[in-house]
Amino acid sequence: MEKYSVLMSLYKKEHPEYLRLALDSMINQTVKPDEIVLVEDGPLTEELYAVVEDYKPYLRIVINEINLGLGLALNEGLKECRNELVARMDTDDISKQDRCEKQLKRFEEKPELAIVGSHSDEFIGTKENIISQRKVPTTSDAIYEYAKKRSAFNHPAVMYRKSAVVAEGGYSDLKRNQDVDLFGRMLFKGYKAENINESLLWFRCSDELAVRRKSWENTKSYITIIKKFWKMGYSSFGNYAMVAVAQTGIFILPIKAQDWVYKKILRK
Repeated sequence: MEKYSVLMSLYKKEHPEYLRLALDSMINQTVKPDEIVLVEDGPLTEELYAVVEDYKPYLRIVINEINLGLGLALNEGLKECRNELVARMDTDDISKQDRCEKQLKRFEEKPELAIVGSHSDEFIGTKENIISQRKVPTTSDAIYEYAKKRSAFNHPAVMYRKSAVVAEGGYSDLKRNQDVDLFGRMLFKGYKAENINESLLWFRCSDELAVRRKSWENTKSYITIIKKFWKMGYSSFGNYAMVAVAQTGIFILPIKAQDWVYKKILRK
């Protein structure tokens, strides 16, 4: 099977115990990664440095002297990835053991693909406590249509071709939803993508996530990206208007009501 890199970005607000679980899940894949590129995005806490030190034999470390934000940090890490196939991973989630093997097989079967993702199981506390599942469209045509108005991928569950991401300029300098912007631009340019029809990742939910979703910064970012898609001819004005109304409506809701919408309406 083709070799692959793992790309992760770490900043000071992450939890050391979550980082250990995330790293273990990648180190113990049924098909081992050729390398794990970890970007230290600005100074970290002593506890995080201690975890990084423990895992140093497995890591290629990229150091940003200041915090650049997720998108730009991933661009820096991507430059150092030596393989064409790159598996994204967040430092607080957990990949299932055969995740990368299944994604590699899909690339092997369909070399025309630039992105392969999957569904994700959302959990609180421990991965056994699954509260919902985020299902995404699986076929290339369905993904193309879906991404005009909503995120068609679970970002920490994707594997992609480095050359395709670099050719489209990588991640933009955005505070939120960098993946929605990148993958939308790639799809509009004609790159093909699929999502494997099963969950290959446990995605950690928390009160912090709910607060981030509630922020106007997150809402404005999402609306701005879909407006960008409309201006460049990908999304329609109807898509943009619908997203603007829906996102603003969700933002106005109290956190508990917003959380209910995500779990009961936007999730399976």
